[in-house]
Amino acid sequence: MNTILLQPTDVLFFRDGRPMDGSHSGHGAAWPLPTVISTAFHAALHRADLEKYTGQKIRRHRSGRSGNYGNERDRKFGCLRTVGPFPVCAKGDASTWFFPRPADAQLLLSTNPSFLPLRTDRAASPSSLPPELIYPVADTEEASKNTPQSWWSEGAWNTYLETVQRNELAARHFFKNDSDFADTEHTFGIGIDPNTGAQDGERFYSASYLRLREGWRLGAFATAPDRDFNDSEHGNDLISSLINGDSGEIVIGGQQRVCSAKREGKKGGRLPLPLGKCKDFSVSKGKHLVKWVLLSPAIWPEIPSGMSKRGTKSQSHPGGWLPNWILPSTGQVLLQSVSPQERRRRRSLNYDGKGYRSDENATAISARLVAAIVPKPIVVTGWALPNETDRPQGGAKSTHLAVPAGAVYYFETDSSEAAVALANALNWHGATNGTEIQNCRSTLLGEKGFGLGVCGTWQFYDRNVQ
Repeated sequence: MNTILLQPTDVLFFRDGRPMDGSHSGHGAAWPLPTVISTAFHAALHRADLEKYTGQKIRRHRSGRSGNYGNERDRKFGCLRTVGPFPVCAKGDASTWFFPRPADAQLLLSTNPSFLPLRTDRAASPSSLPPELIYPVADTEEASKNTPQSWWSEGAWNTYLETVQRNELAARHFFKNDSDFADTEHTFGIGIDPNTGAQDGERFYSASYLRLREGWRLGAFATAPDRDFNDSEHGNDLISSLINGDSGEIVIGGQQRVCSAKREGKKGGRLPLPLGKCKDFSVSKGKHLVKWVLLSPAIWPEIPSGMSKRGTKSQSHPGGWLPNWILPSTGQVLLQSVSPQERRRRRSLNYDGKGYRSDENATAISARLVAAIVPKPIVVTGWALPNETDRPQGGAKSTHLAVPAGAVYYFETDSSEAAVALANALNWHGATNGTEIQNCRSTLLGEKGFGLGVCGTWQFYDRNVQ
């Protein structure tokens, strides 16, 4: 996985699917969603024409959807995986990465969680919580008008998670707001007739743009291991060939805004992401306590009951704030421990549109969701230009409501082994030491970096302790 720093040469513009007419300036200055980075790298790979300049063949995929593919192989770069972007403060050869603050930490300049699950007897104290949640989450601090910073450094996150630091700089605590690393600029524009290249005499709009402050970058991770591509210098990774000599240019967002791209660090080293807790979780009344915090948004769609395209029966699921891998009625975790060989076999069956037994060659994880802190959803959409294949007319893309980064999910497991297995399934690095991104637990757009998360532990709120 390549660690890449993107430095804008001008302001950036990130349009969503909402209108920009008259006084409506849209949300072009919002921090970009992971889909923006994925689209930028995908377009850059198309423009680079690596087959021509390297002489190496790139694998082509069949068009269509799983189980209903066509015979024509006209799709490229299906191997692309991206994560980010995150704000990065780059000073000289050192850089500090920042990530959204966890929702259970509301104290100013502190990594201590201020919200904790409260042990209650649900039968004796009925509540409006969904049936899968056993405990409410209570505020342990007095009400305050102080607003905590929105972004934490990697060191602050590792302290919060009680995990080891990457190096001395990464161990330092920094807390930032959006205004500390970016400004919003506004401007006006006119509609252009694509046939004449002149003003169309009809449209007039205002727009907002994002300008990063001096010394700040967009940090992202990207890899594209193509099995048919084998460059003598960069191997099978298309991203390494794209950003040749550790530098290159990437067009990001709308209005063709250019960013210089630079690869950082040594490939194969530990990634500058918070490291999740993998063992030694807190224990209460025989239950091992694991919490999972999102570093990037996640999308869990509603699933209607019926028969899938592979001929297997699908159970209904409400989606929304609740992950699709949690049973709605009980909160039971449906994830399993699966070997790499079995995972490859299942992917092959999926590719051929065939079904398989989910309990075959797998070990269930004995864990249950018991509490959650989920902030308001964010809108994931975009605007597409007209093209000849997918969108002849262009326009707004499909809209999804995503659980925002910082959301916290609390679990109880029956044993220390189950807690470790759950952490390995939810941590972005799995059971590894943090050199590769193994898990993105979003049902949709996981390959674009949605559903990235880390695990920690938690305690019950003891009202008798002051």
